[in-house]
Amino acid sequence: MSGHNRWSKIKHKKLASDARKSKGWSKLLKAVTLAASTGVADPAHNPTLRSAVDKAKGEGIPNDTISRAIKKGSGELGAASLEELLYEAYGPGGTAMVIEVLTDNRNRAAAEIRHLLDRHNARLAASGAVTYLFKRRGTVLFEAGTIDEEKLLEAALEVGAEDIQSTAESVTVLTEPAAFLSVKEALETLGFAPAGSELALLPETTIRLEGKEAVAMAKLVNALDDHDDVQNVFINADIDDEVFERLQG
Repeated sequence: MSGHNRWSKIKHKKLASDARKSKGWSKLLKAVTLAASTGVADPAHNPTLRSAVDKAKGEGIPNDTISRAIKKGSGELGAASLEELLYEAYGPGGTAMVIEVLTDNRNRAAAEIRHLLDRHNARLAASGAVTYLFKRRGTVLFEAGTIDEEKLLEAALEVGAEDIQSTAESVTVLTEPAAFLSVKEALETLGFAPAGSELALLPETTIRLEGKEAVAMAKLVNALDDHDDVQNVFINADIDDEVFERLQG
């Protein structure tokens, strides 16, 4: 797995059971609430909210539930008290990690994230020590084999995308953050149906991990992803998909 590109696909597999789906829904709804609380409570005029709503709908969350999350964020159902935090860390093998958190308790979240890192031979880094190794991009993911890659590349570049990346399982269209939603919507209008999309921190370069270090990193990413307050985990490690899939059992 090169840094991030296929981790989002593995995360979808983790939502297979009802318990994991419930936890996944909770995280997505937190993102909707926060986006509604920090901007206009209308997805048509708030790109961040529109992206959060699209992700929630993509995981099958009912419209009424999404609407309640928006109203909570706008203050219509009581004031929202969520805070967005960013943690930087050094992982196994000298790798870099960025952990995005949404929480209603900063002190609790900090203590629990630090504990998870300590348990998996990782440690917090100073602010700015790691983020420069990543670049924020819009990512629009397609299942390999479901689209004509040549036509997708041509269409993506025409509507303002930066590039596309291909693996055996997926094709990812990359955009500048400001162009993310417009590119995604233009591709959908042209008949290309994405399997997922998000704004992500992608590593500029990667560090290859194998053996015990790869397993240690995969276990750490899974532990962080299972935490209620963790929204996203971005790494610059290159790990085979099979390492993560074996841990999913």
